[in-house]
Amino acid sequence: MRASRLSGIDCLASLLDGPRARGAFLLRALMDPPWSLRIEDQAPLTLVAMMRGPAWVVPDSGDPRSLHDGDVAIMRGPDPYTMADQLSTPPQVVIHPGQRCTTPAGEDLSEAMQLGIRTWGNSAYGATMMLVGTYQMRGEVSQRLLAALPALLVLPANSWDSPLMAVLSDEIAKDQPGQEVVLDRLLDLLLIAVLRAWLSGAEANAPGWYRAQSDSVVGRALRMLHERPEHPWTVGALASATGVSRAALARRFTELVGEPPMTYLTSWRLALAADLLRDSDATIGAIARQVGYGSPFALSTAFKRVRGISPQQHRKPVRDEVH
Repeated sequence: MRASRLSGIDCLASLLDGPRARGAFLLRALMDPPWSLRIEDQAPLTLVAMMRGPAWVVPDSGDPRSLHDGDVAIMRGPDPYTMADQLSTPPQVVIHPGQRCTTPAGEDLSEAMQLGIRTWGNSAYGATMMLVGTYQMRGEVSQRLLAALPALLVLPANSWDSPLMAVLSDEIAKDQPGQEVVLDRLLDLLLIAVLRAWLSGAEANAPGWYRAQSDSVVGRALRMLHERPEHPWTVGALASATGVSRAALARRFTELVGEPPMTYLTSWRLALAADLLRDSDATIGAIARQVGYGSPFALSTAFKRVRGISPQQHRKPVRDEVH
């Protein structure tokens, strides 16, 4: 993820910039009762949009939730859960990491349940139709978003209004040039729309960085920090840009976000740096400049102080996995 790509977007969108779908696992599931799927894929985030219901989501820990037409559920991994037509239906299919599917006894079902382009299930005319998108969100930036979510959230159809589910449903089975990119972007947009609607509700208990976006002063300061992390920000510079005094900005920012502006900026810069270290071959010096540090030494010092290891040590596990 590149810091320059953050320009012109809000805090939620910038947290989603790192985990953009980019080939996320996406399919249409068609099921006739009785059916029950045991999900053990360890995916960090899964979105299920109910085009036709009903269905149940049953976490291993927590209360089951029913889903109906137009509802959207988001499951935060890696804990397993079950989806079924009825609470009493025993699992018939187990979804493993890598989206490998078997019977509970281990018999492979991958071919048996293929129904066409990005379509899977036990019936081509299933009474239940779900759109399922699975993200592999493993970056440091993504963790800020995941940490704000419960293990299971359900957005009822009557609590939001968006054409995106219908558009994604129309596009998902098409086989045209560039279709994967189209689907990735639609899935991203749907996820953003659902999270915005859910975070705006009373049930969410939204984190400070999200609630603060609606504040005329702190929201603008947050957007500037996210859009230009490489800029040599000070509290004074932020205060001047937002039209308030340094003391007023520092007090208001800390009250709404939960930490002072420069502490937030350091955390954001280091999260960006951590993802760039893992996802790119850029030198530490180049990454330092991209996230607002004047030298590799300055980045290394801050990184080690906050995270307890050096940038080289953070990058090394990925290099070891590659070799």
